[in-house]
Amino acid sequence: MSSTADLLFTNAIVLTMDKTMRQFEPGAVAVKGDSILAVGPEEDLKKEFPDAPTLDCGKKVLMPGLVNAHTHVPMTLLRGLADDLRLDVWLLGYMMPVEREFVSPEFVRLGTLIGCAEFIRTGVTAFADMYYFEEDVAKATVEAGLRAVLGQTVLKFPAPDAPSYEDSLAAAREFIVGWKNHHLIIPAVSPHAPYTCTADILQDCAALAAEFDVPLHTHIAETAFEVENMRKEQGMPVVPYIKKQNLFDAKVLLAHCVHLDYGEIITLKHNNAGIAHNPSSNMKLASGMAPVTQMLDEGLNVGIGTDGPSSNNDLDMFEEVRLAAFMAKTRENDPTALPANEALLMATRMGAEAMHIGHLTGSIEPGKRADLILVDIDTLHNSPRFRRDPNGIYAQLVYAGKSTDVSDVMVNGRWVMRDHELLTIDLPTLLAQAEVYAQKIDQFLILREESVLAKLIAIGGATEGESYEVQAKVRIPDTDPIVNSLQKPEIEVVYSRHYHEFDTYFLFDDPTQGSVRHREDEFINTKGEVEYVRARLTHVGPAREEEFPSKVLLSRSRFLAPSTQSLRFLREYFTPDDELSIEKDRLRWLVRYKGEEFYVNIDTVSKPQLGHYLEVKSRTWSRTDAQEKAALIAELITILGADPGETVTQDYAEIVDQAGRA
Repeated sequence: MSSTADLLFTNAIVLTMDKTMRQFEPGAVAVKGDSILAVGPEEDLKKEFPDAPTLDCGKKVLMPGLVNAHTHVPMTLLRGLADDLRLDVWLLGYMMPVEREFVSPEFVRLGTLIGCAEFIRTGVTAFADMYYFEEDVAKATVEAGLRAVLGQTVLKFPAPDAPSYEDSLAAAREFIVGWKNHHLIIPAVSPHAPYTCTADILQDCAALAAEFDVPLHTHIAETAFEVENMRKEQGMPVVPYIKKQNLFDAKVLLAHCVHLDYGEIITLKHNNAGIAHNPSSNMKLASGMAPVTQMLDEGLNVGIGTDGPSSNNDLDMFEEVRLAAFMAKTRENDPTALPANEALLMATRMGAEAMHIGHLTGSIEPGKRADLILVDIDTLHNSPRFRRDPNGIYAQLVYAGKSTDVSDVMVNGRWVMRDHELLTIDLPTLLAQAEVYAQKIDQFLILREESVLAKLIAIGGATEGESYEVQAKVRIPDTDPIVNSLQKPEIEVVYSRHYHEFDTYFLFDDPTQGSVRHREDEFINTKGEVEYVRARLTHVGPAREEEFPSKVLLSRSRFLAPSTQSLRFLREYFTPDDELSIEKDRLRWLVRYKGEEFYVNIDTVSKPQLGHYLEVKSRTWSRTDAQEKAALIAELITILGADPGETVTQDYAEIVDQAGRA
């Protein structure tokens, strides 16, 4: 006889989800401590453990707890924050700015506990997370009593828990060292994605994961845009790129994998990569449908994830399993693709294997942890039951079952829910705290949406402080005389540049908002070739402060930010009332005149055809300095041979707008 069991589950429909997909009805499972001791027919186990305390399961399904292979669980606090947007606008325009403002250890703990409550109620016993302050995610997860692979996020730009990537990597190392041998937590490192990490970051994360033999959890090939950019910038698809950065030295868990070719799938198989398929998120963000059946056909371990609750917007794995099956059938135009038993396998044993914890959980087998759930199928929406096909029970769970059918949850041999009652989490208190956060975030976004400048700062940094400039613009009939005049002895040329500039102005009906300009500068070398390209965003202040004699203007200078987003993103994010485009060739000199520095621009505006302009400008920080420089600008215009009477006070956008109205 085996050693005594602490608990014997009886009168159950046992779905083991093991290699042979054994079922027992009536079945029994013996648990001792944190592990499964035995599984089999009820009659056999009652004989083997006659003295064990028993739990009559009432003919419910007893199965492994569901495994959520990819999520960002603290984002329960951002659920419903910004929906019906493209991925880049959603992520860069809303999620990351709000996270920079609000995410803290307290935020993460609260969001994790709320997410864990949702996990427990929906039958999830293990999950893979990627977020900030992962130490606090871990503490909350242990408090809730769940199992998790938790990855500390690493990015190439500042994050809520780290001002630099080096700090993120150091935090990841510290997290891994501190939690390496925990009974519920498997620490990991999570470089966010190839497009948010440099090659060095990916390599360093891979080395860290390999050093400690822990998983590496990241996003790849989520959108067609990401894949196209990778091919354009790196000259190769995403999977060869991450292989080049040594990611396969680690136990990788790759979220999404929507846009892969056959060769990439084979590479992933050869490198034992785990895949996290996220059907709801991919559909909601219109990212596409992953080639799940092809990956399964090649023997990849493909799990199912909910993704974060702000892009799904729930953590319901029953819904995800059903959608995974439906999506595969739709993609392949084949109703036999991804049958119910295989879809449920992806959410249990195969999902655990994708997360590299298949030795611990995902199936009911002796020696594995007692991560178990009871599911009631004696419900209106799941009646009647047909028994002739052994796969019928999987179809019932996948196509008709609901997360609310989960009545009891055990993790690591410990009850965390009994008869629908949470045992480890005080949910009402947590939800009240979440409402306080929601009110603060609402107010933050309401104020931000009222200011174009605030929106620019939110996405791009706009790190340069506000300053002012004095400038004058003069129509000129020809450029050569001005160029020749720059050789005069009273003018010292510091350097010269040649650009071709493409400007897109976003205009707003409210004049207090100013405007936003996206500029793409092509740097032209002495051979007339484009040497490199730079893109910038500029917020132009709403009003001129003062006009000096000779129509030299003291005006609001610009807040500058690098532009890494597409024009399509910027249109959707700023939602301008109008837009105009200007193309020009610019010759620029930095000159010194009477001890002061000035920029001299000779512009030829080709789209629309406005002709030639001389522009002279200089930065200033005081009214006295501005007055002195204004006088010098007027002198420079005369010395350069331009007619001060042709001075115009509008910028190019205003000139074009005025011409259009005329």
